[in-house]
Amino acid sequence: MITFFSGPKPFAGHIGLIQDNAVGSWARLGAGVELLLLGDEPGIAEAAARHGARHVPGIPRTAAGTPRLDAMFAAARNAATHPLLCYVNADVILLPDLLARAQEAGARFASFLMVGQRWDLDVRESLGFEGPWQSRLLRELEARGRRHPPGGSDYFVFPRSCVEGMPAFALGRAGWDNWMIYHARRRHWPVIDASQSVTVIHQDHDYAHLPGGRPHYRHPESDRNLELAGGRPAIFALTDADWVDDQAGLRRRPLRLRDLPRRLEASIYLILGPGKAARRARLLMHPSTTLRSLFTRARREDG
Repeated sequence: MITFFSGPKPFAGHIGLIQDNAVGSWARLGAGVELLLLGDEPGIAEAAARHGARHVPGIPRTAAGTPRLDAMFAAARNAATHPLLCYVNADVILLPDLLARAQEAGARFASFLMVGQRWDLDVRESLGFEGPWQSRLLRELEARGRRHPPGGSDYFVFPRSCVEGMPAFALGRAGWDNWMIYHARRRHWPVIDASQSVTVIHQDHDYAHLPGGRPHYRHPESDRNLELAGGRPAIFALTDADWVDDQAGLRRRPLRLRDLPRRLEASIYLILGPGKAARRARLLMHPSTTLRSLFTRARREDG
């Protein structure tokens, strides 16, 4: 039914533990699930063997040595045996509710993109996967979990024929996940916000794996991702999804008066497409924010 794929970091220390938790949860989603672990980081081949996944090595890298997402998506498309694909960050725990919602979307639409808001949880031990581990995890989530803001996305479900022609984004840097929503909206695919029907759990971690321990959104490759995406007009969020999957079922997102300004702004960017016209439109609509962003980026490049 569905192929999950990801590009993990090295399996070492706390990052290794939470990645084993994540991949282990995918492997226990049930029948009709295939796992692909992509890349050449230390420990990936061994993790694939532990969890019954296939290891796909040889992913090309950026000039800075970061795995490229366009190559990763292409390799997953070529290796997958199922009609639906799901990219998921390697520190994210999934539960069976995702399968049901993905299956319904796949039965209804030939092309679509499903995304959703995550929960954050500090996890310091192996899940073990013994007994009612999912119930224990959900109790921990209810007691200590935190709802993450809707600015970024940690998983994407889409048919195998979709998301071709991705720019050469750097993995683990900001901007590309926002482009995914923008790209799907530009192609008139339903973008489904499944936040209310799918529980995804991101396990907290630091940024010791990045240069200087800085968060990914302050990394130069995030600036490059933003440039490849088409600039700030292409930064779409979950709130720009035009469909929702919630208690009322899979349906078009209802129009609320408070959402109207952003809907109109997003429509302008979608009509104009990436390029100078969209950037000028954003400058007219958000002059101070746009100029401040340009100034901040210039300072980072000079520093």
